[in-house]
Amino acid sequence: MPTIQCLDSHVADLIAAGEVVERPASVAKELLENALDAGASAVSVEVQHGGLTYLRITDNGCGIAPSQLPTAFLRHATSKLRRAEDLAAIGTLGFRGEALAAIAAVSRVDIFSRERGADQGASLHLEGGVPGQVTETGCPEGTTICVRDLFYNTPARMKFMKKDTAEGAAVTGVVTHLALSHPEVSVKLIRDGAEVLHTPGDGQLRSAIYAALGRDFALGLLPVSGCGGDIQVEGFVTKPLNGGGTRARQLFFVNGRFVKSQLLTAALEEAYRNRLLKGKFPGCVLHITLSKNTVDVNVHPAKTVVKFQNERAVFDAVHYTVKDLLTAGENPAPKPVQQTFYQSMTVQEYKERQTPPPAEKRPLGSYAARPAVDPDAKLPLHDIVHRPAPLPAWDPRPIEPRPAPAQAPVRPVSPIRTETLPTAPAFTPAEEKPAPAEVPAPVPQRNTIDLPIQQTLTEKPAPWRMVGEALDTYIICQDENENLWLIDKHAAHERLRFNALKERQEPPMGQLLLQPLAVDLEADAYAAALAQLSLLEEFGFSCEDFGAGTLLVRQIPADIRLEDAAATVEELAEDLRLGRADPTAARDRLLQTMACKSAIKAGMHTAPAELRALVDRVQSGEIQYCPHGRPVAVKLTRYEIEKMFKRA
Repeated sequence: MPTIQCLDSHVADLIAAGEVVERPASVAKELLENALDAGASAVSVEVQHGGLTYLRITDNGCGIAPSQLPTAFLRHATSKLRRAEDLAAIGTLGFRGEALAAIAAVSRVDIFSRERGADQGASLHLEGGVPGQVTETGCPEGTTICVRDLFYNTPARMKFMKKDTAEGAAVTGVVTHLALSHPEVSVKLIRDGAEVLHTPGDGQLRSAIYAALGRDFALGLLPVSGCGGDIQVEGFVTKPLNGGGTRARQLFFVNGRFVKSQLLTAALEEAYRNRLLKGKFPGCVLHITLSKNTVDVNVHPAKTVVKFQNERAVFDAVHYTVKDLLTAGENPAPKPVQQTFYQSMTVQEYKERQTPPPAEKRPLGSYAARPAVDPDAKLPLHDIVHRPAPLPAWDPRPIEPRPAPAQAPVRPVSPIRTETLPTAPAFTPAEEKPAPAEVPAPVPQRNTIDLPIQQTLTEKPAPWRMVGEALDTYIICQDENENLWLIDKHAAHERLRFNALKERQEPPMGQLLLQPLAVDLEADAYAAALAQLSLLEEFGFSCEDFGAGTLLVRQIPADIRLEDAAATVEELAEDLRLGRADPTAARDRLLQTMACKSAIKAGMHTAPAELRALVDRVQSGEIQYCPHGRPVAVKLTRYEIEKMFKRA
């Protein structure tokens, strides 16, 4: 029987570190949360090689006393909790007391800290979780932590790290979330010597959004504010016309903490029901503030998942706050009605104004007395129609004959040769029509080739008949067994395109863009796309890193329309993020997205020949389901139809 024994403290620290420190972005998140809890108003983050070799975070917070520096790196050491009752109302971002211990266990750490008002600060070096001596040093007020050589003592974890660009993009995503959660804090990010993010820290959420998510996204937002009971909802949501291809820009913050919540996502999208194009998703940066004892933030090690005590109240607060804003935009307040002349007169006065004045009687022959009319002048239409043209004045002088024009010499005309044409036979009624005369068979001539008689091939009629198309989306056809079929033309063509892309061996034909396309991506999707640029190249997309969460697209497949290119890249990046653990699944997701974007869209007019080709593929059994698993066709038997009309 195996012997039960306690683990070595170093092994226990490594196991604990595996729960907290997953990648450099996890280190950045824990250290940034500590900086914000320390009351910092400015935070600077600097990373090199994705944060694996160097990550430094500097803040101007309250600092740490020299005597407490070694204690800060012990497991379950924290200044934010005292009693068990404090867990019921957590108001800080970091509270577990495991972050610094877990980080120090798998890296080399240097910390410099100086309390506010102190003459000098102190420093401490740790390697593999083992602390050195605390020494006095000169440093600014606040705390600076440098983390080097992450996972140097756990090579098994190191081999699971992505490329430097992908890991750096993940760090950028964490810093972006922290900047949006606290717009009153100025956040700066420097990657490999280049500044990629800097928020002003003026307390305005729109300013933080502009700096962190870009100008285009910030200009397409609507401010929203509302409450439901003690639940306050504030922030910004996208205009219905600015929906994105993924949910990457749906950012929710609960009591200043970035969270991922299906409840909040459902509440937001329910408010946009029937307001977005199909396949589009709303974006938002929403801050939900509620009582600390009504939300549990201690349900996940990463602290990105929360649980609400009253989920229905939170759902309603977000849903109706956003819905009221969208409804008010669709039904603006009526403008004050201005009084017109129709409202300032009686019915009798209006009739009198509309009655034309009696026509003036003129004596006969008075038209000659009218003034001359300029033929180049433009007259009103009614004058041109009703006014008679002025008669010319009579001139008593005799008309002199004009000389005849000179005539050209006339050539002699050759006599016309006439031929006597046979006269048409007289019409004979059907009963008296004479029998046709026998035509002698043609005599074969020499030096002729006997050609085979050309045969006309008659196409076999299809066992179905296309009735028409409904709503520019569904094809209606009838088969030989008197069944009625409704076929989703987009789903059918999508499956057809998916099969063709999957069976194709040669690389797809690409089209170079005259102007490169810049696509802004969410941090995780951006990192996944950078890690799979070669895979995107196989499918006809030529992309490169443009920095700050932006992918520069220089070439797209010929099957993709230019107006769909940005949305396609966004969905491909999201597909890579979801299927990055399985290359086959990632490839299938890419093909599904490309098939969907290049297929016939619902609501588009389609030629009858194309519709018949789709029906033929469906009726033959080749196409039954779309790549996402939805049915392509629905069959209605004659009995079912007659039953609907109470005929069966």
